[in-house]
Amino acid sequence: MSNKYNNSKLTFYANGILRECIPGAYYRNQLAKKLQKADDYDASYITQRVNYYLKHENVFDVGSKAVRANDLSYKHKSAYYFDLREYLHYFPEHLKFAYRFGDKTHIEANPTIVKARPIAGENANSVLINLDKCRHFNFITDPYSFTEKKDILVWRGGVYRQHRKDFIQAFYNHPMCDVGQTNKPVEDVPWQKGYMGIEEQLQHKFILCVEGNDVATNLKWAMSSNSLCMMNKPKFETWFMEGTLKAGVHYVELADDYSDLEEKLQYYAEHTDEALKIIDNAHKYVAQFQDKEREDLIALLVLKKYFELSQQSI
Repeated sequence: MSNKYNNSKLTFYANGILRECIPGAYYRNQLAKKLQKADDYDASYITQRVNYYLKHENVFDVGSKAVRANDLSYKHKSAYYFDLREYLHYFPEHLKFAYRFGDKTHIEANPTIVKARPIAGENANSVLINLDKCRHFNFITDPYSFTEKKDILVWRGGVYRQHRKDFIQAFYNHPMCDVGQTNKPVEDVPWQKGYMGIEEQLQHKFILCVEGNDVATNLKWAMSSNSLCMMNKPKFETWFMEGTLKAGVHYVELADDYSDLEEKLQYYAEHTDEALKIIDNAHKYVAQFQDKEREDLIALLVLKKYFELSQQSI
C-alpha cells in the first residue's frame, strides 16, 4: 500500500514534539519578525483572509470555557493540539482563549477556535484555524492527464451517516461509478468494497467529495488533481474557505439527492474543454494555500486579532 500521496504522520508528530522541546521565549522573540512578513504580501488579501476566519470586529469576552495557553491539555497529543500549539508558541502563555477540538460544528456562545463551522447562518463565534491539517490539507501532484483517465466517478469512505448511506446504495453498482464503503468492521453488504488509495483513484476522471461530520476529507487533494471534483453544495467550511468555492467554476455541483449525477457525468465526459477549465480554476484556488510562510502569517494574525479583541495584551 503506497503512501506517497499522503502527508507523513510520523514527520508531523516528530515536528510537533520537537517544537515542544524548544523554550517558548525563542518563539515569542520571533513574533514581531514573523508579523513583519506581511509587508511581503498583498495587504488586502491578508486582511480579507484574517477577517474571513475571525469575523468579529468589536471587543468580545472569551467566556468561562477559556483556558490559558500553558494549560492547553497535552495528554492526548492529538493532531489538533500540535496544530494549535504551532501558532500559540509565539504568544505569551498567560493569554486566554476558548477552543474546541474534533469534528463538531455547533456554534459556541463565545468566540471559539475550531476546525470547522457551518457556512450558513450566524457563525462568527466559530474562529477558524487550520487544525488537523496533516489529514485534511493534503495536496498532490497528479501524474495523469484528464484525457487519459477512465470516464468513471470514484469514491471510497466510511458510510455511517444517512446521506452517505442513501448515496452508496443508489450508485454502488452504476456503470459510471466505482464507489463503495470501507466501513470497519466489514459489513456483509454489496456496497462494502476494499480500500483504494489515492494513486488508484487518480486514474478516474471524476472524484466525488462527500461531507461527513463536517467537510469532505478528500476535497483538497481532489481539487489539486487533474480529475474533476464533483460534490453537493458544501454546508461546512474550514481553513480552506469552502464557503467561497463556486459551482461550475471550482467544482461540479450535484443535487443533494444526486438525481443529476448520471447526467453531469455524461456531460463532462463529452465536454472535455469545460472540464479542463474547472480543473484549472481548482488548481488556482488550491495554490493560495501552498505558500507555507504566508499561511503561517495569516494564522498568527488571526490569533493576534483574537487576543486584541478580547482585550488581552500580547
